[in-house]
Amino acid sequence: MMDEAKKQRLKNDGWEVGNAADFLELTPEEAEFVALRLSLSRAIRDLRTARGLSQTDLARRIGSSQSRVAKMEAAAPSVSVDLMIRCLLRIGAHRDEVARWVARPA
Repeated sequence: MMDEAKKQRLKNDGWEVGNAADFLELTPEEAEFVALRLSLSRAIRDLRTARGLSQTDLARRIGSSQSRVAKMEAAAPSVSVDLMIRCLLRIGAHRDEVARWVARPA
């Protein structure tokens, strides 16, 4: 987050100050969906590393490829939220943990 003094200096110099959602002209729903994907991708990476798994190890467990795991961890739009949640469950996450990750700010 930018501090208020810097934000005010930029505004005084004629700059517009906003966030990625403003810049991309996302609806509130779209912004929430992006935040959800980012939270899930971070959860996959955190849980994978906590379990001592490489991306290749995780890929084998879920029957996918290392590049697909990398895409999940990068929140790539080509990866479905369904796959991300199934991945978390496959490596031992519980439903309540997934709910906490979904609710966590991006």
